[in-house]
Amino acid sequence: MLRSDWLTTGPTIEKFETAFAEKVSARYAVACSNGTAGLHLAALALDLGEGDQVIVPTMTFLATANAARYVGGEVTFCDVDPETGLMSPDTLREAAEGLTTTPRAVFPVHLNGQTVDMVALSRIARDRDMAIVEDACHAVGTAYRAGNEQFAVGSCRHSDMAVFSFHPVKTIAMGEGGMVTTNDADLYEKLRTLRSHGMTRAPEKFFNRELAFDHNGGPNPWYYEMLEPGFNYRASDINCALGLSQLGKLDKFVARRRELAARYDTLLAPLAPRVRPIGRVANCTTAWHLFVVLIDFEAAGVERATVINHLKESGIGAQVHYIPVHNQPYYRQRYGDSTLPGADAYYARCLSLPLFPSMSDGDADRVVECLAAALDLKYPNG
Repeated sequence: MLRSDWLTTGPTIEKFETAFAEKVSARYAVACSNGTAGLHLAALALDLGEGDQVIVPTMTFLATANAARYVGGEVTFCDVDPETGLMSPDTLREAAEGLTTTPRAVFPVHLNGQTVDMVALSRIARDRDMAIVEDACHAVGTAYRAGNEQFAVGSCRHSDMAVFSFHPVKTIAMGEGGMVTTNDADLYEKLRTLRSHGMTRAPEKFFNRELAFDHNGGPNPWYYEMLEPGFNYRASDINCALGLSQLGKLDKFVARRRELAARYDTLLAPLAPRVRPIGRVANCTTAWHLFVVLIDFEAAGVERATVINHLKESGIGAQVHYIPVHNQPYYRQRYGDSTLPGADAYYARCLSLPLFPSMSDGDADRVVECLAAALDLKYPNG
């Protein structure tokens, strides 16, 4: 594919879209430049606009909430389960009932690779005529059970759209890139148009017929029209070639991430209750994007920054995912202070440990040994 004549908009994009849609059992897939662009496109495709309320869990990356603001919407931050960091049916219901107007949409986030309860959330949202956009940027390869059926994240069986990211740290990577899946033909057409300047080359959509067609009634080969302002959110052919290659390895990548997560679970057991993995979601077959532990830093008598720096000195990277978005200055200035105790409890304890397919079992062993040392905990193998 690298020997192809195409670098930007070419045939590999459509091949990647087709393969991805098939992989997640969706009717349509639209590739775009990154996950943030995908969230923005989803908000645009739903015609969200000035003053429309969108419910977003506060435990997420900035882009989930910002997508609503890009189109003039207002964000209502939702609390999360303190053990998983996920929006729950109760926290969604509480956020919706606290509004004086019916929210237009909810953007649930599949944090770390685990899914929210899509069946229950969908029921709550549909009862209130809310659109649903899954932020699935962490969850490519994840599936969940509903009754006797299993659904891939991205199949959109309980949502309008799902958005994925192929950033270099994600389960599959294409340098930069994203994907939006849907089963709705109208949304699909809107997504495709909006990602490329709002422009179309489809003759059946042309308005200026005297400019669009020759004297025989055929479309002029150079002609295009802008139906509405859009964006340059296209993915490139070369990036999609990489994405297509990575997609073929997805099952292998996911299997290794699950093996490492299981090893971490075993290795961390002696450190409980001071250190323990996040809570696990029932009926979810997780493709782990992040491996997060919950640490009682207060009981350990050590600050989180000290632990991170100790690991860094040993060549081990650790991170915090994420600072609750409702605490960001922009949103505090706009909406005032919020009390979201579940998110505060999760944030106070969370720490993301290294997780990537090329890690060895010995790498995971060393991470846990160094973590125990940083917390001054006795470790059997240390």
